[in-house]
Amino acid sequence: MEDHELLRYSRHILLDEIGIEGQQRLSNSHVLLIGAGGLGSACAPYLVAAGIGHLTMIDHDQVDLTNLQRQIIHNTESVGQPKVASAKKMLEHLNPGVKITAIEAHADDSRLATIIPNVDVVVDCTDNFKTRHLINRQCVAFKKPLVSGAAIQFDGQVSIFDQRNPLSACYACLFPEDEEFEEAKCSTMGVFSPLVGVIGSIQAAQVLQMIAQFGEPLTGRLLIWDAKDTSMTQIKLHKNHACKVCQSI
Repeated sequence: MEDHELLRYSRHILLDEIGIEGQQRLSNSHVLLIGAGGLGSACAPYLVAAGIGHLTMIDHDQVDLTNLQRQIIHNTESVGQPKVASAKKMLEHLNPGVKITAIEAHADDSRLATIIPNVDVVVDCTDNFKTRHLINRQCVAFKKPLVSGAAIQFDGQVSIFDQRNPLSACYACLFPEDEEFEEAKCSTMGVFSPLVGVIGSIQAAQVLQMIAQFGEPLTGRLLIWDAKDTSMTQIKLHKNHACKVCQSI
């Protein structure tokens, strides 16, 4: 590492659990983040500030005035711009040493099948079951760890689904594709502004833990944060041996 990098990341390097070796792993990593909205607004800056080598972001949406209550990666001047373009501009100012690839597009099967084999970790910051299941199928197929987050109203959750671990559940083990779940959206249900910040930050922490190789990431556990009661709960997750996704590979 060069002198300016040793200085920039010195507070990480001082941590025995990370050190120079862990920081170098971050520098050599490539992370795919899908969704540049509320969760992505909190997750992406911490990944970039921490010095991951390459961040690829995918989002098809544009910045709307209603986003600015919680999507702090964007600002008033960003309204009407593609979210990935707005995010890329902010992130490059934050840390010019990180490569940022912005893809303004839907996260479809063919696009993900091209990108996911070349990344170390996938972060799901989307807001609908259809896209989450699509991302999960690709992560299962290529055995890439998936850091999944969700947030609505005052409730948020985070987990890691990692098919490199034969005991790990996949997202479809928890939410089967053939079951119907009520789709809650911020536009109709509302969302507490700092909720996405907390959940997105935890997602970033999980990514950094896995890449730098320290601590115990949330593989096999679902962390739930209730912002209204200021409480956190963890639920153990188990592989569903009847799962039509991870058991079909």
